[in-house]
Amino acid sequence: MREIDAAVVHGPEEHAVETVTLDDPQSGEVLVDVRATGVCHTDYHAYTSDDTDFPLVLGHEGAGVVEAVGDGVSTVEPGDRVVLWVLPSCGDCEYCRSGRPYLCQARRETRGRMMDGTRRLHRDGDPIDHFYAQSSFASMAVVPERQVVPVPDEVPFEIGALLGCGVTTGLGAVSNIADVDGGESVAVFGCGGVGAGAVLAADAVSAGTIIAVDLDSDTLETMAEIGATHTVDAGDADPVAEIEALTDGVDYAFECIGTPQTVQQAIASLAPGGTAAITGTSSTPPAEIDLGRFTTGISVVGNIVGFTQPRVDIPRYAAMYRNGDLDLDAILTRRYGLDELDEAFAALAAGEVIRSVVRFDEGA
Repeated sequence: MREIDAAVVHGPEEHAVETVTLDDPQSGEVLVDVRATGVCHTDYHAYTSDDTDFPLVLGHEGAGVVEAVGDGVSTVEPGDRVVLWVLPSCGDCEYCRSGRPYLCQARRETRGRMMDGTRRLHRDGDPIDHFYAQSSFASMAVVPERQVVPVPDEVPFEIGALLGCGVTTGLGAVSNIADVDGGESVAVFGCGGVGAGAVLAADAVSAGTIIAVDLDSDTLETMAEIGATHTVDAGDADPVAEIEALTDGVDYAFECIGTPQTVQQAIASLAPGGTAAITGTSSTPPAEIDLGRFTTGISVVGNIVGFTQPRVDIPRYAAMYRNGDLDLDAILTRRYGLDELDEAFAALAAGEVIRSVVRFDEGA
């Protein structure tokens, strides 16, 4: 075991950076020296929720260097640069065996714990809960091997962190769920990390029309820089009317916020035969859907982390970044230290950032 620095959350919107104890990795686990981790709305929801079990250490989009491995680990070794993937998976259920680890129920069955039901984090002998079996708002993390994905040394840690959840959810929505082809039309509702990933992926496959919808003018300006052919400020205009004026309806709509209004708008913006991919959240209220839209042959599909197979997709996205096909640097808006987590969450809640990271070093 070792002493590490971690942001321990004691209650809703109450945390402190403390020295805690982290146990050694057990069988099938990896100890990672965390160098950067993304700041995501999923962390923020847990941070502000009365339903969260406290105390815990948040963070689920980490990147760093393998420090040590437990028994049976064969896919990484000390010194490897890695991305920490968000979702635990058992590797043996029907979903995992069929190449759909994103449907594995391990993340619910092991809430606050590691895969064996125990915890590695402690303070003064008392256990601290984990978050998605990762807890990367800490200088080190013990993570199940299946969530640890090697990437080339040329991928900066902060860029690797972007690939741990949100941005990859958007990338996968376009490439895995919708399989958008060149020339097809796309609308993206909400251009934070998930939406920015969708815009980047649509541009990478040469979609014909890419319409970015958001409330923040700076965000829309960035979307135009990374591939959006048109932008719509939803505070100034009706997005559905604007999209229909541009396209007569889009082939694909990606809803990346999880509100009833944006779900309705995404579905309403589709052309006949179009597909809407919806990124909901656990706190999303019910949305009313016009069932008459289905008589036009549209489809609606849920977006769970972009249907990502982490060992397949993350290295692919890392290669695209290295080749200049994914401008991930453009959507990394701010960088914080661990002691600035309150500031990072406030900027996220205010919509001031596309994506931000907590960094633990100043290096690459």
